Amino acid sequence: MKLKKQVTVCGAAIFCVAVFSLYLMLDRVQHDPTRHQSGGNFPRSQISVLQNRIEQLEQLLEENHEIISHIKDSVLELTAHTEGQPALPHHTPNGSWVLPPESRPSFLSVSPQDCQFALGGKGQSPDLQMMAVYSLLPFDNQDGGVWKQGFDITYEPNEWDMEPLQVFVVPHSHNDPGWIKTFDKYYYDQTQHILNSMVLKMQEDPRRRFIWSEISFFSKWWDNISAQKRAAVRRLVGNGQLEMVTGGWVMPDEANSHYFAMIDQLIEGHQWLEKNIGVTPRSGWAVDPFGYSSTMPYLLKRSNLTGMLIQRVHYAIKKHFAATQNLEFMWRQTWDPDASTDIFCHMMPFYSYDVPHTCGPDPKICCQFDFKRLPGGRINCPWKVPPRAITDANVAERAQLLLDQYRKKSKLYRSKVLLVPLGDDFRYDKPQEWDAQFLNYQRIFDFLNSQPNLHVQAQFGTLSDYFDALYKKVGIVPGMRPPGFPVLTGDFFSYADREDHYWTGYFTSRPFYKSLDRVLEAHLRGAEILFSLALAHARHTGTDGRYPLSDYALLSNARRNLGLFQHHDAITGTAKEAVAVDYGSRLLHSLTNLKRVIINAAHYLVLGDKNTYHHDPAAPFLGMDDMRASQDSLPEKTVVKLGTLPRFLVVFNPLEQERLSVVPVLVDSLHTRVLSEEGQPLPCQLSAHWGSATDVVPDVYQVSVLARLPALGLRVLQLHESFGRPTLASSVRLYLHGRDLPVHQQEAIPLHVFPAAANDFCLENQHLRACFSGHSGLLQNIRRAGEEQEQRVSSEFLVYGTRTSKDKSGAYLFLPDGEAKPYVPKDPPVVRVTEGPLFSEVVSYYQHVQIMVRLYNVPGVEGLSLEVTCLVDIRDHINKELALRFSTDIESDDTFFTDLNGFQIQPRRYQRKLPLQANFYPMPTMAYIQDARSRLTLHTAQALGVSSLASGQLEVVLDRRLMQDDNRGLGQGLKDNKRTCNRFRLLLERRSTANKSSGFFSKLASMFKALGFPGARTGSPEVQDERPVSFPSLLSHLTSMHLNAEALVLPMAQEKLPPLALRSFLPLSTTLPCDFHILNLRTLQAEDDSLPSAEAALILHRKGFDCSLEAKNLGFNCTTSQGRLALGSLFQGLELGSLQPTSLTLMYPLGAAPNSTSIHLDPMEIATFRIRLV
Repeated sequence: MKLKKQVTVCGAAIFCVAVFSLYLMLDRVQHDPTRHQSGGNFPRSQISVLQNRIEQLEQLLEENHEIISHIKDSVLELTAHTEGQPALPHHTPNGSWVLPPESRPSFLSVSPQDCQFALGGKGQSPDLQMMAVYSLLPFDNQDGGVWKQGFDITYEPNEWDMEPLQVFVVPHSHNDPGWIKTFDKYYYDQTQHILNSMVLKMQEDPRRRFIWSEISFFSKWWDNISAQKRAAVRRLVGNGQLEMVTGGWVMPDEANSHYFAMIDQLIEGHQWLEKNIGVTPRSGWAVDPFGYSSTMPYLLKRSNLTGMLIQRVHYAIKKHFAATQNLEFMWRQTWDPDASTDIFCHMMPFYSYDVPHTCGPDPKICCQFDFKRLPGGRINCPWKVPPRAITDANVAERAQLLLDQYRKKSKLYRSKVLLVPLGDDFRYDKPQEWDAQFLNYQRIFDFLNSQPNLHVQAQFGTLSDYFDALYKKVGIVPGMRPPGFPVLTGDFFSYADREDHYWTGYFTSRPFYKSLDRVLEAHLRGAEILFSLALAHARHTGTDGRYPLSDYALLSNARRNLGLFQHHDAITGTAKEAVAVDYGSRLLHSLTNLKRVIINAAHYLVLGDKNTYHHDPAAPFLGMDDMRASQDSLPEKTVVKLGTLPRFLVVFNPLEQERLSVVPVLVDSLHTRVLSEEGQPLPCQLSAHWGSATDVVPDVYQVSVLARLPALGLRVLQLHESFGRPTLASSVRLYLHGRDLPVHQQEAIPLHVFPAAANDFCLENQHLRACFSGHSGLLQNIRRAGEEQEQRVSSEFLVYGTRTSKDKSGAYLFLPDGEAKPYVPKDPPVVRVTEGPLFSEVVSYYQHVQIMVRLYNVPGVEGLSLEVTCLVDIRDHINKELALRFSTDIESDDTFFTDLNGFQIQPRRYQRKLPLQANFYPMPTMAYIQDARSRLTLHTAQALGVSSLASGQLEVVLDRRLMQDDNRGLGQGLKDNKRTCNRFRLLLERRSTANKSSGFFSKLASMFKALGFPGARTGSPEVQDERPVSFPSLLSHLTSMHLNAEALVLPMAQEKLPPLALRSFLPLSTTLPCDFHILNLRTLQAEDDSLPSAEAALILHRKGFDCSLEAKNLGFNCTTSQGRLALGSLFQGLELGSLQPTSLTLMYPLGAAPNSTSIHLDPMEIATFRIRLV
């Protein structure tokens, strides 16, 4: 023991010397006089000297980083087994709780090269940067004539004499997997008839074409058709008549969906297509999502698609791109240094994807060529001129009229190849419509193609037919950049389809289900990983015969239900009430099933002797952590009943990093002790379990235990009823604000009731001090440890109304009646302050919202930010939206940052020339504001709408209740609000660029800047959005992971002692670099798709991060490795039988299987590996 301590001290000393020497070395470079030549124009001789110095410095930095890594590994190895338990907290004389210093050292060992990525400076600037486009446009909405939102298009008749116009008419049917009807109702009423007719009608003429995108519908139909029909479909796909576009389970929403779920539904669709039809999608088709994220082109590109199409883009951007012939472009990621993420994108130019808005600029004419609207049918043309069937007598005149529209549309693009979609929602559901469209169009094509003087070639085509013809015309291989086409970076939020009708309401609509979506997602990821590991270990020990392989069908079903909910009318909250209930029921069904999968895997993995494993579905070994009474109710935590025998808990940590977490457990005894599996006591806090502001739930207590949880592992804990030394109890102060309310309390928990309001008060831990208003109970300011100055971070609730005239807010649209007004409750709040050894919290109970702000007294990630929870219930509001605003003195000016799909950060600018509602953006996982000194990040566990309407502000819309439809087809308002729990973390970070002496990374950043790296930023407000890219810090990434992947507490179901030893399960043999995220470990299906194969998909994401945020005293271990990872030795007790890098969705192997099991990932990249664990 003494020797170990000496080695630890020695290691720490070497570590300090290494860091100090590196610091001095940087200091010398920093103060080199050659750096201060004006404008950085160095004499040539000095440049070569400087280059040599930089090379030497890089070499030294690397050597130093390796030394530090070795020291860190040695020290961690020494301390891992001896001093693993967190120390017990104690009370100080001044009444506050103190946690003894961590017995284990913490490291932040980040390779300097890994910091360089966020500084940027590589790669060429794009031709079109969307933030710059927004700044440029007037958004004046001038009347454009027949193309109302555009302009008059003219052409010379002889323009096509040298190069004829090539027209591809693409028949399609947009099938929503739930919107006005449920998924099943749409399938039985319409979709099955569309697909049945398709098989018949496409075989009548080989020139016919059709595209399909939603695999959720297609797979349901496939399960119900004959082998003969399946063979016909395979023939149609094989000969190019039928194309599967995108090939995802659904056409996902791109605003609220998280990248895990976006990828998962893409894999589900692609795997289905490969297995059943043997086809790999080549082109993306997204006509209906309400705005577009730049995450989607990245995912499609990494899935080996070569082209994509989008439609719902702000009408002013469409007009601008049409006028400049920029409707087709290479879409590139903002962070991409080498153009490897480029994908060709086609933007449709007009208002809608229906037939009146796709043949050309004049809908009155285009409608006459939608032959479903022939007189006598159920729908007609609103412009009062009906279509006419094509005959020999009128074909010349009709063809000429249509060709004029084609030519005008083609003037908006750079090539002489034209795409004309032909379809709408749930089209082609009757044989008569197939005949009307295909026969009449074929007559037009035959005529046009027979007239050489018209210089046009028209035909039916698929989406890839169009892209292939365009690539051929410009002489390039599909996927390469066509000469003369622009490069674009950025995204297409927020969307307006007309006037000031911004589709920014759906970023928050039905937040209850947005939250449930993420709960299911976290459970699915956890279940996938545990199932894959349990199955691999069972096969390894030869006990897989006893393992419930039927759990794979539950996993598969959950993938499909989560995938279904990513649909652009599901997670968006824009379906009818009955459809929302159907989605909710599917989500809850899968959530319950996934808990079973996790329980079965955990049961197997914690057993000391695997041969004793016995699966009994009727009597599960472990219980569930919580239960939901129905699809629209909040979860109720399981109460663990204590008796004479100890109760065992298994705690699952779904993160790939070890975590020190406060784990809450409800028990029925006041006298509870928690021990580790070795019998060591763990720090605990005893609190009351509150049913309301003033009522304690009788005979139920919350025990919060501080436990170190292994990465992706299972920790076994023991609960004992012990009448000896009591658990450390929290103390409670209740401020009634003059309200006459009865208070029901428990004797064991000290409770002080104050009839009046409190004075302002503060809570603190070793990292932070948070101060609150005594009157409102709301947060006022935060001070970080070691700083004299506090940061104003005041919070308030606000209410948005909607307009009184004409158009009002609805499920899609946010049309407020002006700025938000302060929320004024009927009564002042009851404020409850709890202080304890492991956490302290303030809960303010208002009429429509109860807000809890909690501060964990824990070293590491959980203690470095504030947990904020809002329980919202606005069911008695009428046309109101409730928002939470944080106001600070951060000089953020008009710039703020929001994430896209939890994958990347997109800088935003508040546009004063646009209405208030245009400045809201989706926030799936985080938003932040910053200046030269500070960054404030709001992390969220559910997607909501966010904005920064003034400098230093950040506000989030929590819920919306709207009594009317907003005229976008839904036919309902939003009146089915639920009690909804919104969970956040508020992280205040110091930007080390603010203080030049603040440390190693700031010196590194400023050195790179001084050496002429164009991308290095000073962080001052006037230049903070100089480059359209930003990254969270490593701490911010980890904070987001902690919030979104909560530890699961599984009590042992039997109350008697297990006859067999339980052991904690530690699946990883090495610590993963902390910029690596295991996105999934997904067991692949066998030939029988309800059973698992021996292979799994390991999906890794290497996160981009910003080193300019201070990283002192973080209290957790974090190392980066320049993207290198040894997979061969990653999983303890298992070997890597095979390793094959593949495209994102496993459709294409990427090169031959490597000899080495070490892999490399560039920052921001997501990579998939087909692996076999043995």
